[in-house]
Amino acid sequence: MARKPNYGFERMERDKADAEKAARKAAAKQAKKDAKARGEDVDHPDWAPPSDEADEQA
Repeated sequence: MARKPNYGFERMERDKADAEKAARKAAAKQAKKDAKARGEDVDHPDWAPPSDEADEQA
């Protein structure tokens, strides 16, 4: 017999993933704004915002 789907849980997981994506996008946008304020060339193709991995390891 098949199990009843848990639509509420699936919705929560999708919402959590969307919120995480929005937070990453906002953090990258803020990092670019801060770098531009410091005078860095953020329009250069090699420029990249600091990664989250560096913050977690420190």
